[in-house]
Amino acid sequence: MQTMRLSRRHTLAGAGALAASAAFGLPVLSPAQAQAPAGAQAPGFYRYKIGDIVVTAIHDGFGRRPLEGFVRNAELADVKRAMAEAFLPQDALQITFTTLAIQHGGKLTLVDTGNGDSGAPTSGTWMANFKAAGLDPKDVSSVVFSHFHGDHINGFRLKDGSAVFPNAEVLVPAAEWAFWMDDAKMNAAPDGMKGAFAGVRRVFGPVAKDVRRFEPGKELLPGLTPVAAPGHTPGHTVFALASGNDRMMIMSDTTNHPALFVRNPDWSAVFDMDGPQAAATRRKLLDMVAADRMQVAFYHAPFPAVGFIAKEGNGFEMVPVQWSSAV
Repeated sequence: MQTMRLSRRHTLAGAGALAASAAFGLPVLSPAQAQAPAGAQAPGFYRYKIGDIVVTAIHDGFGRRPLEGFVRNAELADVKRAMAEAFLPQDALQITFTTLAIQHGGKLTLVDTGNGDSGAPTSGTWMANFKAAGLDPKDVSSVVFSHFHGDHINGFRLKDGSAVFPNAEVLVPAAEWAFWMDDAKMNAAPDGMKGAFAGVRRVFGPVAKDVRRFEPGKELLPGLTPVAAPGHTPGHTVFALASGNDRMMIMSDTTNHPALFVRNPDWSAVFDMDGPQAAATRRKLLDMVAADRMQVAFYHAPFPAVGFIAKEGNGFEMVPVQWSSAV
């Protein structure tokens, strides 16, 4: 058995720490308590309100993407500089995933569903976090999709084909459905995209006859109105959420990480199917929410991915909301 020798310096340091804790009313931790084991974070959900609507951000983990080639129309040196200015690593980008659960009028609506069991090994935390928030998949009444990339739709149906939300109505952008469910477009697509077409059919095929397709501009559900935001995909959609005097724009994939694409809205990520159109949409939406001081929720911003947009030079800055223990 090892013995530990305490010097006068260690004893005085310990006594000083105890005295400081007592003076500030802080709990005194034993060495065993102070050395908590490293591991998973606390459950990744965060609640806030837009008027009478309760919004719960649900974290679905993250994926890592090498920086080289990630921004199509910027030099790698410039991308690395932007990462450094944001105190982020300069070799790869950690892309987080955050969906929203909306509770209003006794109904539970999801906006996108995360990766399910089809994402990176560091993703797939959605269901555990959803349940930790006290929510039940059987209680989901509606699932609204912003677009059909896999990290937004695969949580709806697992690899074994099982439906995750058995009682939910499915609502999708009409333009997105028209593109991805078009056999001619699938057959003409490059090989690198054929898997995405197949994934859309895997997820939605079993419920295709019941899918509700919507157009932008008309209230979809109480307080939730779709807004066309093409470029990232043909039918990419954002959503205005409103209750009373409060408003928030659910930005979907208008930007990827804000350190790159909010600060540099003319940059195009490799996932943008039409880069120039995506950039034009991005700048238009960021201009609007900045001018209106409208709260925003992102899909790929650091969790809980909610804040405001401020104009900054030729670009913008995301200002996170102040975290609160109260809803």
